[in-house]
Amino acid sequence: MLASSEGESSVINPALARRSFLKMATAGGFALGAFPMLAQAATGAAAASASASKLKPIEQPSAFVSIAADGMVTVTLNRLEFGQGVQTGLPMILAEELDADWGKVKTQHGNADPAYIDPNFGMQITGGSSSIKNSYTQYRELGARARAMLVAAAAAQWGVDASSLRTEQGVVIGPGGKRLTYGALAEAAMAMPVPEKVTLKDPKQFRLIGQPTLRLDARAKSSGQQSYGIDMNLPGMLTAVVAHPPVFGSKIKSVDDSAAKAVDGVKAVLRIALDRGGEGVAVVANAYWAAKLGRDALKIQWDDSAREKVDSVTQLASYQALAKKTGAIKYAADVSALATAPKKISAEFVFPYLAHTPMEPLSCTVELTGQGADTKVQLWVGSQMPGLDSMAAAKVLGVKPANVRIHVQMAGGGFGRRGVPGSDYVVEAAGVAKAARAAGLTGAVRTLWSREDDVRGGYYRPMHVHRAEIGFDADGKILAWDHVIVGQSIMTGTAFEKFMVKDGVDETMVEGMKLPYDIPMRLSAHHPVENVPVLWWRSVGSTHTAYVMETLIDEIARQSNQDPVAFRMQQFAGKHPRHQTALQTAVDRSGYGKRKLAEGRAWGVAVHESFNTVVAYVVEASVTDGKPKLHAITAGVHCNLAINPTSIEAQIQGAALMGLGMCLPGAAITLKDGVVEQSNFTNYTVARITDMPSVAVHIVPSADAPTGLGEPGLPPLAPAFANAIASLTGKRLRELPFKLA
Repeated sequence: MLASSEGESSVINPALARRSFLKMATAGGFALGAFPMLAQAATGAAAASASASKLKPIEQPSAFVSIAADGMVTVTLNRLEFGQGVQTGLPMILAEELDADWGKVKTQHGNADPAYIDPNFGMQITGGSSSIKNSYTQYRELGARARAMLVAAAAAQWGVDASSLRTEQGVVIGPGGKRLTYGALAEAAMAMPVPEKVTLKDPKQFRLIGQPTLRLDARAKSSGQQSYGIDMNLPGMLTAVVAHPPVFGSKIKSVDDSAAKAVDGVKAVLRIALDRGGEGVAVVANAYWAAKLGRDALKIQWDDSAREKVDSVTQLASYQALAKKTGAIKYAADVSALATAPKKISAEFVFPYLAHTPMEPLSCTVELTGQGADTKVQLWVGSQMPGLDSMAAAKVLGVKPANVRIHVQMAGGGFGRRGVPGSDYVVEAAGVAKAARAAGLTGAVRTLWSREDDVRGGYYRPMHVHRAEIGFDADGKILAWDHVIVGQSIMTGTAFEKFMVKDGVDETMVEGMKLPYDIPMRLSAHHPVENVPVLWWRSVGSTHTAYVMETLIDEIARQSNQDPVAFRMQQFAGKHPRHQTALQTAVDRSGYGKRKLAEGRAWGVAVHESFNTVVAYVVEASVTDGKPKLHAITAGVHCNLAINPTSIEAQIQGAALMGLGMCLPGAAITLKDGVVEQSNFTNYTVARITDMPSVAVHIVPSADAPTGLGEPGLPPLAPAFANAIASLTGKRLRELPFKLA
């Protein structure tokens, strides 16, 4: 069984024969998948989803696993690896059921072939902390089917019943200790029928899953050998940078490119269309620096007369006014008890726009070959949604989707930025390549964004304002909770709108509100339209709702003279055992309530569920010279079955640090006269290694199917930190980033 070369596409025929599983890999050069892609292009994502869902398990995964003659197992991923560890976690699941030798397992990224559609989402996507959760059973069955075919091949060769054989570490073992390696059996196994039903292991039999495992990409990344999308280097390749309008969506009034064209290495200066109706100027050169110098030399007059020029100060005032009015209703509890409640909290929260700032800036390389209807397109990009990105490029270039081949590249972070429903930077790169070809240039064109381009050019986590009116009694019993959220919808206008916007409420904005607390809440939302592009940011709505919920719950506990942990446990009231267990784990491991803290330090507690995983933090913090400092974090994590505890620990550490970054002064995107005021890490804060506290991660044991982990570690960090600060100062922080003065 021979794998296709990395990045090659594959043909998936809906009428695949039973024996096609694994066998297709021997074809070597795969052609481009056609059937759902064509359906998707014609009738949208829903049609593609429907087509994909009709595939039987034995018809789907021929491109997922291959075994070479030397026994090396190659697992093709249907997810983008961008730091979350999926490149190790998913093959662990498959190798577990395959009984593969872990030392002989490697991976490669898949492409836009519909075989790689998420089993639950019905489209290709890396996001929503879904990679392990949604593909757990899929990858187990892939491994089990491959193993069954190998065993069948060995049984045929030895003339024995397959049930008398067992497997271990990439070897089939038969009567009398006979042994055949998977590599030796690979070719014969392809002649075996693909079993439709397989028996999966009892979790008690797992030998790989649950074991702390070093990541397969660790050596390449730590030694500087790992290539990312930004590192593309094809023969004759050109590099382009684009001058974007300062005000989103503006057009070009005039451009003087004479100085740019005089820069050594510059090949062309091209006007291109951008998303949101804007225009840009691409400078194409033989290398990045020449392109950058050429762009710096441009003299552009922008026409922003038709565009709204957002000002953060004015915007905040309008949001605060809106927050005083009831919006579209999510929860409609009776809140009349507010009028007579013995105790009340009236609070307003402000959360700024946030940029994603992945360490590897955005890039997309496009190569066009052929002419007219025979034009072929190749894309190299770290994509979270290869199917949508391929179709978006096809539309710009005027070619059939079947003529587009995408090579998914390792990406250096993303936090949501590489999964834009409108495929903004892929569309832009396709436009540049098209214009370059029209200008007579040949060769692939890599369009590269600087960090400044991305920080100034969108997209962002929306700015939000919350208003809460809460009534409760002396025992902390919540009698009424009236809550309004104001913020742009990230779903309106996208292909996800019909699924995610209900009765005027963007579900992503209100996720994380109310539950798991059994409280009478009226919750409504306003979605003002602003000329600022917005997008999901790691942990999406929970980035602000967890903060609001967990600081207010904490405040109610304090005002009713109850311990914050005991108060939460009482609220869970046996109905939310995962929350209870996660919190108790963090409490027990931290020494909360039993260990005396150093002078000037205080505990802070928060617990939150997102993407079906519960994370509880107990933190230690202090305030010195008016500056808050986070010293230690103890995490209790309930994510059901832990596939790779080492990866989970890293995910929680990284998410906690990103959550801490939200609190630090300077962690805000602001606009004046429609222009983003920040540009890079010099004036947009992210947490640094010197900000990193000690983090102890404790996973609640479970054999249930795993849940998401990429995002749940972020939301409870900021409220736990804020609760500790409130304990020290008596001041409730209702605006991020923190302002103590």
